[in-house]
Amino acid sequence: MGPAQVLPFFRRATPLVGAVALLGLLSGCGSGGDATGAVSTPAGTSSRTTGPATGDTGSPSTGPGTASPGAPDTASPATQSGGPGTRCHTSELRASIGRPSPGAGQRNFPIVLTNTGGHTCTVHGYPGAAFVDASGEQLGPDPKRSPDTPSTVTLTPGGSAWAGLTFASPEISGARTAVPAALLVTPPDERDPLKVAWTNGEVPVAGNESSVFVTIVQPGTGG
Repeated sequence: MGPAQVLPFFRRATPLVGAVALLGLLSGCGSGGDATGAVSTPAGTSSRTTGPATGDTGSPSTGPGTASPGAPDTASPATQSGGPGTRCHTSELRASIGRPSPGAGQRNFPIVLTNTGGHTCTVHGYPGAAFVDASGEQLGPDPKRSPDTPSTVTLTPGGSAWAGLTFASPEISGARTAVPAALLVTPPDERDPLKVAWTNGEVPVAGNESSVFVTIVQPGTGG
């Protein structure tokens, strides 16, 4: 099964998963760990909300340990700065991985972002994501973006949003794999990522059918 077949299934599966998944993991307890805080960004974790819908995850990679700034969408309320209702910053969010939603020949995970601050804020677009090993080196290429239309999600204190992370099952696709130590999640339009322990086994990093896809943020937890 190629990547193009994986995404439609994930979208069809989301209503069945409950409230909502990947990014919703942050609000409750998922199968992954909670964020441990902001860390330096490895190559490929930019979360720019503008640009092509697929194959573009933000600014060019600048090497492990170097922040890749996201380009704010100035037309969206999510990019304003100041009081309540403005863009959520990394320091105001917690990230987690929700319960997997298996499909025919694919693996789907919700990445959940939860507002831990004291005021309402918004997220808009795609999060940045990068699998890393124990030393912080990125494993595999940047995820590709699903061809969706971003919308602004408002998070009240304690509220969550999620984005889908999906890829073809390596044992079926034949892709070369690695077992990450963590997933770095960069909130939309932010530079600093949140580190979430990865406990879901191998992921594709090279070879046939090795693409990983990420979807836009949606309300809820995806679970």
